[in-house]
Amino acid sequence: MNTNANDLVQKLWNLCSLLREDGVTYHQYVAELAFVLFLKMAKETKREEQLPKGYRWDDLARREGMEQLRFYRELLLHLGTHGSTRVQDIYANASTALRHPKNLNALVKALDALDWYGVDRENLGDLYEGLLEKNATEVKSGAGQYFTPRPLVDAIVSVLKPQPGETVQDPAAGTGGFLIAADRYVRAQTDNYFDLADPKRQEFQRKKAFYGVELVPETRRLALMNMALHGLEGELILGDTLSPVGRDLPRADIIITNPPFGTKKGGGKPERDDFTFPTSNKQLAFLEHVYRGLKSAGRAAIVVPDNVLFEENVGQEIRADLMDKCDLHTVLRLPTGIFYAQGVKTNVLFFTRGQTDKGNTKAVWFYDMRTNAPAYGKRTPFLREHFTDFEKAFGADAYGKSRRKDQGAEGRFRKFSREEIKTRGDNLDVLWLKDEGQGNGDDLPEPAVLAEEIRQQLQTALMHIGELGSLLEADSMETK
Repeated sequence: MNTNANDLVQKLWNLCSLLREDGVTYHQYVAELAFVLFLKMAKETKREEQLPKGYRWDDLARREGMEQLRFYRELLLHLGTHGSTRVQDIYANASTALRHPKNLNALVKALDALDWYGVDRENLGDLYEGLLEKNATEVKSGAGQYFTPRPLVDAIVSVLKPQPGETVQDPAAGTGGFLIAADRYVRAQTDNYFDLADPKRQEFQRKKAFYGVELVPETRRLALMNMALHGLEGELILGDTLSPVGRDLPRADIIITNPPFGTKKGGGKPERDDFTFPTSNKQLAFLEHVYRGLKSAGRAAIVVPDNVLFEENVGQEIRADLMDKCDLHTVLRLPTGIFYAQGVKTNVLFFTRGQTDKGNTKAVWFYDMRTNAPAYGKRTPFLREHFTDFEKAFGADAYGKSRRKDQGAEGRFRKFSREEIKTRGDNLDVLWLKDEGQGNGDDLPEPAVLAEEIRQQLQTALMHIGELGSLLEADSMETK
């Protein structure tokens, strides 16, 4: 975004102070602001035709006092059942946390007073995405789990290179960042789809090419607004990918996702009858969904925490199955501090579905961005250019088939054969760089990072205990 756009995002975020008297939390604020902001942006982008007449920005802005608050409540209900299908999805079951007319009036007047004309009309959707990022970086909101940092999203899309006519799926869509970035990439390659002379191809890109699933209703609402403001009309299902909803998704040319971390609620296993390796570990379950959900020669990138690389038992079985069915060509070890949840250590797995189901991975290339990397955070922001060396090493081929150079024991990019990985018990937690900070007490992780590592280890241990209990129970039933 340009400077004017960034300034506008900051001003929008600062409007939160207007709502504090009504006891609105940061996360509620984004949803509350989004309801009003969507009306304003629909007017600014000349897309008000999707809204029913009488329930648009000017209809809200010209009222004041209690009349305005009553109309606003009526408007939220009305838009949940009228207007375009996307509008009805966005405002479904919408309600307001505002109790005082003066706060709504101040919010509407503040939005009207902002300098919308200093921003490119085609990039107004990015303003909303910037607001979502602000929400994610605000520790009090706890919303970071729904937002993947934009530099990471853009880097992943850049190396996967989605093409016109390909379907792109995100089974854990969050606020829609991956789908929007993929759409943005294709638009940039096709002059905003104008190069696709056939109207049917243009309509496919707008309505069919990008689709996903989101479990949390309020997060899906934010994603739908985000997509609508970017002109993306693809389907976003409200549901659980680890249920039959995910089983019934059409296979995709590309799957890009950052699934939620942790175990399935209640410790239960996915309700999927198509999984060979049922597990309560959500990241492993999503990984199985992704490689099973690809078309032949389809390609994928999935963000996973460290434990997916070394988890034993079912984890080892899933990794072996992945490397059989797919060419797992690249593992990117991400630095800490780039996600808004403290202490999360993550990686990106890049792979291509094979023509057959056996022996597709011949070697895996590992790129280590974590060891001896700066401690990223508010003081040292993580930027798009930090991926430059990785993208160069990855190469121009979206399937990981570019000519690559092993940088040796002192470099960040190494190649390990399938046989070498097999001798490690299919453990993908491969390290070779010496951590120059080891042995120095000043370089110990922050307490929050250590606490997160301990929490993840305890969670893994509890998962194993639960699975062991299920096995013992099953054995007991068989012996009766």
